[in-house]
Amino acid sequence: MITDVRVPLEHQQPYSTAYEQMLEKVRYEGAYPTRERADEAVRLVLSGLGRQLTGDERVDLAACLPPEAARVMTAQIPATQPLTGWAFVKALAARSGASLATTRWDTGSVFAAVAAHAGPDLITRILQQLPTGHALLFGRAELTTAA
Repeated sequence: MITDVRVPLEHQQPYSTAYEQMLEKVRYEGAYPTRERADEAVRLVLSGLGRQLTGDERVDLAACLPPEAARVMTAQIPATQPLTGWAFVKALAARSGASLATTRWDTGSVFAAVAAHAGPDLITRILQQLPTGHALLFGRAELTTAA
């Protein structure tokens, strides 16, 4: 379970309507039993994505997301070398202690909501920046050129 231990639950600010809607989309897509479980998935996956994105794509995606989600993503320092899609899932699983299957499910559920906020053009730009394997996490085909 991933929680923010810095702020006691009774002192946390209520979420914006946009973030509540994002959580509901993730909860629906991921078939999570509670909004809290969806929130955990969003925080895990967006923090991982924040370590992968740089430049205009990072800024543009943050501008599309609800402020709470944008803060989670932009609080991360980008890695010097982005991970492939599979390595991304494995790194998230190691951070959370969850299984690879659960983490892959979480990633797809959150990325579906991210794509809904960002739109297809920005997602295409993001996928062009990232190594192979991320398109499948966003629910897209991974097209490669023949050698």
